[in-house]
Amino acid sequence: MDAREEQVSLDVYNAVWPHEAITMDEVRHFKAAMVDHIDLVAWIDGEPAGSGFVAIMPQRPELPNTLITVLAEARGRGVGTGLYGAVSDWAREHGLSELEAVVNDDDPESLAFAERRGFVEDRREKGVGLRLAEIEPPSVEPPEGIEIVSWAERPDLARGIYGVALEASPDVPGWEDEIVEPFEKWLVNDMQGSGDRPEATFLALANDEVVGYAKFSLTEAQPKTAWHDLTGVKRAWRGRGIARALKATQVRWAKENGYEELRTRNDERNAPIRHLNREFGYRPVRDPLD
Repeated sequence: MDAREEQVSLDVYNAVWPHEAITMDEVRHFKAAMVDHIDLVAWIDGEPAGSGFVAIMPQRPELPNTLITVLAEARGRGVGTGLYGAVSDWAREHGLSELEAVVNDDDPESLAFAERRGFVEDRREKGVGLRLAEIEPPSVEPPEGIEIVSWAERPDLARGIYGVALEASPDVPGWEDEIVEPFEKWLVNDMQGSGDRPEATFLALANDEVVGYAKFSLTEAQPKTAWHDLTGVKRAWRGRGIARALKATQVRWAKENGYEELRTRNDERNAPIRHLNREFGYRPVRDPLD
């Protein structure tokens, strides 16, 4: 795929998913982290109609992620079927027998498309958002002995953050089988993308030990929206209010820096973080907040 087709593929995606739009810099950063991938663009009468994508990720190499996007005006014309056939062929050529895809549960047409092709539900995530104009900045009250700082203030603590990720990531419902990459790759792929900013990553310190962290994923394609990435606390430090202090810090930072909404998705089994979000005022949402 040449640069023009790559941009067309992204334009199709952003047109269908404006509330999850990303930039080309972010696309290329994600691709650099992949083991292998393929991009496809479908055309009708010389005009783009849809895009397909499938990628083998190092965190879960046996289950490739796929995304098929069709413009509204091109649906019902075999575009999705053709793209699905192409990504399936590619996966089989790589010795893979399954695909993973994300479908919104309020999109019956796409759900039916997936079910007809044998997809079954593996996990269910709930999207929530917080409109910052409607709240006052929360107070940050870390437990005794805990200090909250930004990673920009303590750039020497990358390995400490990694130590939290090694414990926290496998404990996130739905992520149990994902592999945390070795430190150097994790640092580049998870922490140094164009949407990853040290000043928007917050650490909970007990003396100089990183016992928890929370980071945002930011994109110029959605300049007023900040997405929550991982919020994690080491097992021995859970239940003390550290996650709450990190979340309050994030909300204050986003409000002070001109963001209008925060967004995240959590597995419905992740009761602790869903409860915490409700306490901060997050509410169910898919499209931009009304």
